[in-house]
Amino acid sequence: MPNVPGLRSPYVKTGRLVYFGRMLDKIRLHAAGRLPAEFQGNLGETKSGVFDARCCRFLGVAYEDLRARVLAGATDEEALAWAEANGTPRDDEACEVWNGFMTKRGWRDEVSPLVVQRVAESGLQDKPIATMFDYIDFDEGRDPADFR
Repeated sequence: MPNVPGLRSPYVKTGRLVYFGRMLDKIRLHAAGRLPAEFQGNLGETKSGVFDARCCRFLGVAYEDLRARVLAGATDEEALAWAEANGTPRDDEACEVWNGFMTKRGWRDEVSPLVVQRVAESGLQDKPIATMFDYIDFDEGRDPADFR
């Protein structure tokens, strides 16, 4: 996939959470018409296993409600504060478990074959890719070691 200016690594935290900021970036880029088509099938809650859907379920908020907040001008911090106030309360331990799950997705689990497939399709066999986050970063031209 292409390197998309303004789309951050999934490893980057917003508040206590990995991935959340990337989801907000995708919302903003899509609204501006700058999110490539290959990213659009994984927006929102259309597929239960995609990271946007998982993140919204973890937070206990509807993607469309979060999207509306973001497009109304909420900063990353404001969007997260809204989600935390209006969704399912999560303590530091729950956020730690979330981060651990997300950063390791694709490593020795049912998604491992998909990571191997994507790596091969992208010609990234020479990269140290163990997780979906690693794959995303290398595929978009970043070294995940810079963000872990």
